[in-house]
Amino acid sequence: MMTESPALILKRPPPPRALISLVAMIDVLLILLVFFMVTSTYLDLDMIPVLSRDSEQGQATPQNKAQPLLVRIGADGAPVIRGQTVSFEQFGALVQARLSAEPTLPVMILPTGVAQTQALVSVMDAATKAGARQVRVIRLEARP
Repeated sequence: MMTESPALILKRPPPPRALISLVAMIDVLLILLVFFMVTSTYLDLDMIPVLSRDSEQGQATPQNKAQPLLVRIGADGAPVIRGQTVSFEQFGALVQARLSAEPTLPVMILPTGVAQTQALVSVMDAATKAGARQVRVIRLEARP
């Protein structure tokens, strides 16, 4: 009698996982980026004008001779004028009063290093709503 041997089972190896090549996707993204950069239009929005120091030194007009209103923004975000903390409503009223006496009053805003950006924007908005036309943001630079 023949002994039955176990049946021989052949297993097919699993097919290798399909690899998705990222090179083609990166190429397509680069082409799209270049396409949109070339075909996009640049809008000329009314941004805050920035003056360089060279242009400021060259101007000696009577407008710049007005005593500027210096506003310091404290760490808490409140405007400080001549050492006194004021609210945004008081600040707007003060700017309006000074503008009635001197229509070309420059308002200079000096934020502290830890002041929030929103506080700076709020002070600039309050000065603009009060009618100030010359609003500048200044910063202190340390000399070595």
